[in-house]
Amino acid sequence: MSETELRVLLSTAPDRESAERIARSLVDEGLAACVQILPGLTSFYQWRGELERSDELLILAKTCHPEPCLERLSELHPYDVPEGIVLPVAGGLAAYLRWAAGEEA
Repeated sequence: MSETELRVLLSTAPDRESAERIARSLVDEGLAACVQILPGLTSFYQWRGELERSDELLILAKTCHPEPCLERLSELHPYDVPEGIVLPVAGGLAAYLRWAAGEEA
């Protein structure tokens, strides 16, 4: 695998139950190698003409399958319009990149 194949998918969730459901599904279904959930996020955004403030959890998924991962995230997510942003990975530890690509157990 080249280092550019791995991606990081960013999303948020309104609660731990939703975040864990998404994380477990993405990993169990082989769409992500690893998903981390970080608490303590506060988001400010415009929604339907109103300024909103939400306490959320950040979801970080490491994936070599960004499009299927985004599709599944959208199916599992409780929000009408979930955040789904994919970032390239420019580099990393070679052993970790091989593991994330499923080349090493």
